[in-house]
Amino acid sequence: MPSPIRSLRPFIGAKDFAVSRRFYSAFGFTETVLSPAMSLFTLEGVSFYLQDYYAAEWVDNTMLFLEVADVELFWQHLTALDLPAHFPGVRVLPIRHEGWGKEGFVHDPAGVLWHIGEFNKSEE
Repeated sequence: MPSPIRSLRPFIGAKDFAVSRRFYSAFGFTETVLSPAMSLFTLEGVSFYLQDYYAAEWVDNTMLFLEVADVELFWQHLTALDLPAHFPGVRVLPIRHEGWGKEGFVHDPAGVLWHIGEFNKSEE
């Protein structure tokens, strides 16, 4: 490569920008406001852009995979936040064990689906 890659930052939409901003802050991301219609959210060096834009076909089909070192430990922290009680439409589904590793699922307030998982050591 002519220059080292430093990051990959997907753009995701929000049905209600203010609610999604509060959700991601409660989730643990740090927000950097870039404009009235866009923020950068960062957690442990991983980032994405949240836009004040909603197109159902796009947002309803957006999925992100967040790899963590220990999904069981991450899930204990995540479920303790009780995000569904504070944000209508948010769902936190239990961890599933697959042949490649394990993952749980979080649906954000707009419907973006987060896969949060851990690969088997042999898959890395």
